This record gives sequence, C-alpha cells and structure tokens, in this order.
Amino acid sequence: MPADDSPVTLPTTDDAAPALTPPKAARRPHTVTHHGITLTDDYAWLRADNWQEVMRKPDLLAADIRAYLEAENAHTEAAMASTKSLQDALFVEMKARLKEDDRQVPQPHGPFEYFPRFVKGGQYAQMCRMPLGGSPDDATILLDGNAEAAGKDYWDLGGTTHSDDHRTLAYATDDKGSELYTIRFRDMTTGAALADEIPDTRGSMVWAADGKTLFYVRVDANHRPLFVYRHTLGTPASDDVLVYEEKDIGFYVGLSETQSRRFVLIDIHDHETSEVHVIDGDQPATAPRLIAARRKGHQYGVEHHGERLIITTNSQAAEDFRLVEAPIADPQEANWRERLAHKTGRLIIDVNVFANHIARLEREDSLPRIVVTRISDGAEHTIAFDEEAYSLGLSAGYEFDTTRIRFTYSSMTTPAETYDYDMETRTRTLRKRQEVPSGHTPSDYVTRRLLAPAPDGERVPVTLLYAKSTPLDGTAPVLLYGYGAYGIAMPASFSTARLSLVNRGFIYAIAHIRGGKDKGYRWYTTGKMAQKTNTFSDFVAAGEFLVTEGLTQRGRIVANGGSAGGMLMGAVANRAPDLFLGIIAEVPFVDVLNTMLDKDLPLTPPEWPEWGNPLASADEFAWIKAYSPYDNVDAKAYPHILAVGGLTDPRVTYWEPAKWIAKLREKNTSDNLIMLKTNMGAGHGGASGRFDSLKDVALNFAFALKIAGKAGA
Repeated sequence: MPADDSPVTLPTTDDAAPALTPPKAARRPHTVTHHGITLTDDYAWLRADNWQEVMRKPDLLAADIRAYLEAENAHTEAAMASTKSLQDALFVEMKARLKEDDRQVPQPHGPFEYFPRFVKGGQYAQMCRMPLGGSPDDATILLDGNAEAAGKDYWDLGGTTHSDDHRTLAYATDDKGSELYTIRFRDMTTGAALADEIPDTRGSMVWAADGKTLFYVRVDANHRPLFVYRHTLGTPASDDVLVYEEKDIGFYVGLSETQSRRFVLIDIHDHETSEVHVIDGDQPATAPRLIAARRKGHQYGVEHHGERLIITTNSQAAEDFRLVEAPIADPQEANWRERLAHKTGRLIIDVNVFANHIARLEREDSLPRIVVTRISDGAEHTIAFDEEAYSLGLSAGYEFDTTRIRFTYSSMTTPAETYDYDMETRTRTLRKRQEVPSGHTPSDYVTRRLLAPAPDGERVPVTLLYAKSTPLDGTAPVLLYGYGAYGIAMPASFSTARLSLVNRGFIYAIAHIRGGKDKGYRWYTTGKMAQKTNTFSDFVAAGEFLVTEGLTQRGRIVANGGSAGGMLMGAVANRAPDLFLGIIAEVPFVDVLNTMLDKDLPLTPPEWPEWGNPLASADEFAWIKAYSPYDNVDAKAYPHILAVGGLTDPRVTYWEPAKWIAKLREKNTSDNLIMLKTNMGAGHGGASGRFDSLKDVALNFAFALKIAGKAGA
C-alpha cells in the first residue's frame, strides 16, 4: 500500500470507447433440448455447416458468415486505429530483441550434428546438419523453411525426422492453419525432393531402423488422429499399410520412440487414460504388441533398457507417478517391479533412459528439477538451481550410449541458457546464452513468487515480473496471465516480448492456478470436471491478492489467456467484471456447453474426461451449463474485451469467439470496447512466421496499454 492512507489517483485512460457503431450480428434463434432443458442460441448460425470443408478450403465459408467476421475485423481495426503507431513501435522493439541470425546448439547423432537456424530477414527456420565436430557456418541446409513458405499466406512446419542411416529427411507442413499436415521427403545427400507425398496426417512420424519405412498418424474426416500407417519409400501413399486403428473416437493416437530407438511407440490416450503398443524398429512389418490394456484412469509411458522396459505409471494410487520395470518378453502388469516409489507432491514429468543413466524431470513445491540416477548402482543426484522462480527444460537428444543430456534454464529476468551436462562427472557446460540484440540488463527487473489464498484455503502461486523503477503503490496496471487446464503447468520463463509491457510500467503476473500441474497432479484433478470452477476462483483470488498487497487496484488488471485459458477469460469476465480493466482472450474456448454437446467436432469426444459429457450425464450437463462463458453472458457492465480467433482453427473453432462477442455486445451495459479479430488465414496458433506473430502480440499489448492510459508511454 502507499506510505499514507490517502487514496491512490489512477491515470485516466485515453478515449477507449470508439466513436463508431460496432457490427450487430443477426439473431436467429436455434433451440435444442437436453435432459429436459431447452437451450436457445441466437447466434448458432455463425457455425458453418460445411466447417470440415472450410478447414481445407477457407474460401468456401458462407458469404453471410464471412461478411460478419470481416465487419468485426474492420471495427477492431478502426477502434484500434489510434494505436497504429504504438503497434508499429511495439513490433519494432520486440523484433529488435530477437537475434535474426540465430541457431540452436547442434545435437549430435552418429557422424553428424543436427540443428535449426534462422537467417537475417527469414521468418522460418532452416533445418541443417554438419559433420560431427564441424562448424555450423559450413552446415548443409536440409530444408529451408523460407523457400518452402514463399508465396504462402500461412506455413507451418509440423515436424521433421531424419532416418537412422542419415539419408532421408521426412517433414510435415500445413499451409492453411488447419493442422492437416502433408508429409514429404528429401534426399539429405543430394538435397533432391522425393516423389512420395502423404496428405491429411497429424505430422507425427517415426522411422524404422531400415531407413525406408516410416510410421505416421493419419486423421479421419472429422480431423481426429485415429490411424497409424506404415509407408515404404518409393511407393504411393495409397499402398500404405494400416498398422493400428483406434475404434473409440474418445481416444487419440500418437507416435514416438524410445531413447534407444529400438521401439516405435503407439500411444493411445485421452486426458486420463493411456495405452501403449510397441513395434520393434528392426522388424517394422511385425504387428504392434500391447504393453498393458487400458483401464479408466491409468496412465503410463514406456522407455527401454536392455531386455526390460522402464515404465512411468500412476498405478497403485501413485497420483504423482512412480517408476517400474518389466521384461520385454512379458511386460504385462503382473510382471511390473518397482524402481522408484511414489512420493506425494513430487510429480514425475518426463523420464529419459540412456545406456548407463536415467534422467528424469520432476516438479515439487511448484519448481522443476532434474534428477539423475546411475543404473548400475542406483546412485542419484539432483541438478540444483538458486532463483526463487524459474523454468527448466530437458532435452535427451538423439543418442542412447551417452553420458550427456542438455537442459535449458531461464527465469522471468534471466534469458535462456543452454547447458550440456555430464551425468557421470556432474559437470555442466554452458553452450549458449540467449542474446537480446537491443540489450537487456536482468538487474533492472525484479521477479517474485507470491502465494495467494484461494477461497477454500489453497495457496495459489503467482509469479511476478516488473521493472525496478515501477511504483508499487497501487498505480501500476497488471497483466495477469492464466491457463489452468489439461495439467499444463505455466513456466516462469524468460520472454523478450513481455518486456515491452514491463518497460511501460506494467507488472506482468502469471497465476499458477488449478487445472495445471504446477503443484502436482492433485493440482490438476482439483481443477477439472466437477471441480473446474476452482480454476476460475483461483485466478480471481490471484488478482484480488495483488490488490490486497497494494501492487495494483481493482479495475486496474488486464487478464490474458488463450484456448482453454480463453475459457478462463470468459468465466472471470462473468464472475468478477469489476476486478478487471480488460480481457484479452486468444482463441477462447468459451462456448463450452454447445461444443461438448457436438460429438462431431474434432476434439469433443476426447475432451469429455476433462470437462464432462453433457450428452450422457444430466449432472455433467448442469455443471458445464453453470459456468460455460457463452451461456452465462448476462446484462452487466463488462470490462474492455478483445477476442482473437482463427478461421481454420480445428481446436477452438472460429465461431466460439464470434458468438461470444456477438452476445457480449448485446448484453453489455458499459461503454467499454468489445472487439473481435478473426485471422482469416490462420488457425489456433495465429500468424505463422517468427516476425508476423509479433504483430499479433503488438495488437494485444497495444490494447492493454490503450485501456490502461499508457498508449503514449
């Protein structure tokens, strides 16, 4: 709080309310009845009947829907016109913090080292390799993303993988943002493009040991990854062999491989249950072998060492997971033997098995760490870090018989540092420190970790970043970010972009709310299904705590979240509109009830274990209806709201933010900005290209600065 008890005078906003008439969507009531309850949706017409076709050919969108979306885009552009120079300035300074001719540290694999790099002026990565121990400046370009993307409005590299014989590169690209990837191939020796082409894939690929056989995941007509196929180089995709088909549309299929590269892993999963089948990479034509049959709530992952499998599992009530091993010859659960017991609150995130060591990434007390175990004698040690809040990433690389792992460390103030770590000698070698070309002095900033009390007594971690010069007397605006779903933890990592807000007097805060695994698996389960509202109350509690601590004031917080975090934005706008100055909702999942009732949408059946199945259960229908942001928009004074969607987004379909904004504009009793921007040439991730994507960030930040009265800062 301020030194005295006098009220804090807040800066006034600029003329946030535009002197123009916003679009008004037509109301065309559509009714459905479930469990005896009739739902009326005035804006259901914004959902294109031919949405599957629109994903592939956006120009097939109905004229009336396109006209409405374009009118909203024009309104947003007009309302934000006064910030055009600010957006330009934000873009220039954010771009200046990116090293244009940057590259990752090369990863060794046999006689070569592989790495992506960027060139000056290039928006997309070049995939490169060099001889082991060679110079990156003399590397061979295997795939040039800039050349591949030339002439395209959107381009995304879904993934690349090289064969073990180092002859062939497989890569998957999407040129519409619809996440329908086409797999293509390159001869890495000559650089020649091969004739093989596989459309409508998920982009998940694994080579067999022979260097001629590629396993990949194909989607069905509703965009669901349900099939694993086997492709042989030089043959048409129509001849590819179906290896696995998932019959339950509530489950998705993924592909990976063990660190030893011995086994191809077919992972079948929803949000609470998994099942793994393995194929011997030396015998790609053999049928997949089941490790353990799925049962509701059991999740496990498989690694390999010698004649045994190392399995991470939550069986036997191991909520935060434990490690077991099983013989390859007979890996059924009856033969699982414990290697590492479960410890409540210590969440095992990732396990990598090497010839002589096991390296695991885990989280306890909201902070990550790496633990290394020597296989021969079980000796264990932890890689330690000192900061109060930080982010940690572990990379296993391509090799198995190695003592080296790579990790990346950063904090809200510390740019990313990449280290190689020798698991035997326990020495770490700094390989790269993230450069900020325009300059960055970590000591000019402060990062803190607070614990906000939730209504039920839980303590919600909140990570803060602000400039040392920022007054902590309540006058500073706050951008409060949250997600809170799928068990995804929000890292306290470094971001060059957010410095543009912090340097203009904002406090940047991350609320580590329930629904993520920031405080272990229980933190996730107590923020989903019937307990989903804990996510929303945690976020509100975090905002209120920042007010209580005197860091800001009510109505001085800009909330930000995307996708499932966009649902959070919609929910808190309904619950505590006066707490927030504004809401930035990116690809927001706000039409939860209608989406979960639509079993034909790509994500709906696999999402039922996360949110509930309102088709099958009256109780689950009731709890979703009680919080679904779109269904609970009511006549009240909403804060300023900017919603951003993507026309070809298969995850959060474009009509969710469009319907939400239409209803908000109908019900809102304030004069605050209510705006929608739909990216007509992109999907869930927004604009492609490392620079073009910054323009989206610049719009969001300009909106926050405008409504906070800092557009001229």
